[in-house]
Amino acid sequence: MPSTQPYAPEPWSTGSDSRSSAVLVLADGSVFSGRGIGAAGEAVGEVCFNTAITGYEEILTDPSYAGQIITFTFPHIGNAGCNEEDLEAGKPAARGVILRADITGPSNYRAHEHLDAWLKSKNIIGICGIDTRALTRRIREKGMPHGVIHHDVSGDFDHPALAAKAAAWPGLNGMDLAITVTRTQTEAWDETMWDWRQGYARPAKPVHHVVAVDYGVKRNILRCLASAGCKVTIVPATATAEEILGHAPDGVFLSNGPGDPAATGVYAVPVIRQLINSGKPVFGICLGHQMLALALGARTGKMPQGHHGANHPVKDLTTGKVEITSMNHGFTVLRETLPKGVRETHISLFDGTNCGLAVEGKPVFSVQYHPEASPGPQDSTYLFERFAKMMGAK
Repeated sequence: MPSTQPYAPEPWSTGSDSRSSAVLVLADGSVFSGRGIGAAGEAVGEVCFNTAITGYEEILTDPSYAGQIITFTFPHIGNAGCNEEDLEAGKPAARGVILRADITGPSNYRAHEHLDAWLKSKNIIGICGIDTRALTRRIREKGMPHGVIHHDVSGDFDHPALAAKAAAWPGLNGMDLAITVTRTQTEAWDETMWDWRQGYARPAKPVHHVVAVDYGVKRNILRCLASAGCKVTIVPATATAEEILGHAPDGVFLSNGPGDPAATGVYAVPVIRQLINSGKPVFGICLGHQMLALALGARTGKMPQGHHGANHPVKDLTTGKVEITSMNHGFTVLRETLPKGVRETHISLFDGTNCGLAVEGKPVFSVQYHPEASPGPQDSTYLFERFAKMMGAK
């Protein structure tokens, strides 16, 4: 059932003291001073920005953000509060959070906790009160920098030492992070999408059996599969083709996830090739899309800013229609490397990068964006029905 317990507001503030209690220091020595939020301590990672105006809890718990510090460009973060229903994973993978303004107090009937208390409980280190517009412009012009957030109420910061830590961080190129967020054992999933009248439910009678390979899968993807009439079995990222096909699936799903697809692909790509050759329908999202492309013979590359937000227009080259999508990726499939027999199906209308592919003559397709986006947009949820139809046809 949906949450109905009202949130009881408690006094909260970052403090009236003008002294800095947190800093963001970039690898080039740039310093942004502000006020600490969430947990105290240090967090180092790649600094990106996200333009979404809703879904901060879902974003912070998306496993695809492993290794990254998220800058929210929308200033009113916290106004919906937090609850345990909207998590996309049991343990947040994001390394830190950056806000322009103080956290907005909760004003939502589903809120159970203030965002600051939630950040503390999840051990997420954050900073607010900095010029996020200047930081975002820097990322747009120079790419995603390595940075360190240091939250210490004493206000004692060694800026050169923090800059050195940021510069020494190895970065996401060549980094396999899927292995750090994947499940370690096979699990079943049978929870459907959230409904205002009843919350999360169970599918009445699944029609298809899907094995989902967990490279850092979001819970709402699994809910969308269940809502499309699928019994879902989740396997770790390291599962072999024999183990996956041993479950006798009607189709295989390749999930989203963090890190460099080429690094994860060292062990995942040979498995995906076997799955393609099995004749089973295959559907990939985000990292799953990128590794499917690698398995088909294409290449991927690092993007300067990446795509992070819920307002990305994507054109379906098959229908000519434009969908507004949610995206979260720092690598892209290089379209010029797509081999013969692999058709580009979607492109970004922001920068023209590849956003989808399909294999001619085979029930294999993938998209770069997130059709399951929670809380939205939901222009592309029909892709789960398309996957179900493919399994039905087989």
